[in-house]
Amino acid sequence: MDRISAIRKQFSAMLEKEDIIIAPGCYDALSARIVEATGHNCVYMTGFGTSASLLGLPDMGFITMPEIIDNARRIAGAVNIPVIADADTGYGNPLNVYRTVKEYERSGVAAIHIEDQTFPKRCGHLEGKEVVDPEEMVQKIKAACDARTDDDFKIIARTDARAVMGLDDAIARARKYYKAGADIIFVESPYTVDEFKYIAKELHGIPLLANMAEGGKSPMLSANELQQMGYKIVIFPVGLLFAASQAMYRLSQEIKEKGTNRDAFDHMWTFKQFTDFIGVPKCNALSEKYRSN
Repeated sequence: MDRISAIRKQFSAMLEKEDIIIAPGCYDALSARIVEATGHNCVYMTGFGTSASLLGLPDMGFITMPEIIDNARRIAGAVNIPVIADADTGYGNPLNVYRTVKEYERSGVAAIHIEDQTFPKRCGHLEGKEVVDPEEMVQKIKAACDARTDDDFKIIARTDARAVMGLDDAIARARKYYKAGADIIFVESPYTVDEFKYIAKELHGIPLLANMAEGGKSPMLSANELQQMGYKIVIFPVGLLFAASQAMYRLSQEIKEKGTNRDAFDHMWTFKQFTDFIGVPKCNALSEKYRSN
């Protein structure tokens, strides 16, 4: 069994276990490695963070399929834990979704989520979203399931209808998407704790993903609270991005104001700590092993 197949089987096994899957968000290979190094057994590639880090632009449909899949490939190659990846709207109609799934499957990720927004889409916690007819999304899900060649590659159907059509419409869509073949359902941006509970009750027996978007429309719940409600996966998509951005902004300000950052060393890794983490000792050992005499 190759590495990618083994990781996907690991993710399938995690879905069968009682414990909730916790997946902090990463936006590049380095942040993914940090998630893995801190003991997590799953990581989420955020489209919001991918657009911000690669393009310096908001999550409003600017990122293209080749760009985001290239990021997914680098992330999946950097860690040995399952990667759940954002696939936006699937980048077009069902035929486009078919190709999108093929490309993501080749990238090495364990699962993707596709949403029922119109294009250009936008972050699920921004205003101004629109959703497609649910039957259009059903065909996308069917195309996604037909495209995959590995049953351990999971399709997550996300509905953004809560903010547009109301909670009951979102739940009705979720049922249709699950019936169409989605492995996991993601109802985006419930507004209250009671809404999270209502979703879990109405969709009992369906694996559910909860999004704890830091600063978004939903209340911030713990993994334990969500597990007790019946959720199977929880993502914390942008916390690492926000924390890193704040730290970089403050340090850049300090350099501007003082002409040095020597007073900020206590707030960053040392050169050795970082080079050890990134793998310099291992690379040095390999250099020695393959040195020509």
